[in-house]
Amino acid sequence: MYQQMIFVNLAVNDLDAAKKFFSELGYSINQQFTDETASAVEISDTIVFMLMTKEKYAGFTQKTIVDSAKSSEVLLCLSAESREKVDELVERALAAGGTEHGEKQDHGFMYGRAFDDLDGHTFEVAWMDPSAIQS
Repeated sequence: MYQQMIFVNLAVNDLDAAKKFFSELGYSINQQFTDETASAVEISDTIVFMLMTKEKYAGFTQKTIVDSAKSSEVLLCLSAESREKVDELVERALAAGGTEHGEKQDHGFMYGRAFDDLDGHTFEVAWMDPSAIQS
């Protein structure tokens, strides 16, 4: 059965540092789609972050590339299987050089935290109690 994938393209200042950061979060680098200008970070079977040098990224758009440390171009949210897993991923990001973004959000049935990576891209990490989701 076909599963749609998402490829999130992110412009980075230092490709090697960005690869190291995401590796320290526990994600795999797909060497088949990695060279000196870009790297594929496998988040899951259906989510891949394509880290690109700004020069490489510029080849895909005619728009100005934002300085993600100063402007927000997108908020990325990753789900987690538990509150503890939210904390684990954010703490790994902080240990790898990321910075905490905002305050913890605890609504009982939903819990989240956020971090900025080395380039200022904001990643939210959220858990939601499955019993709170209406079908």
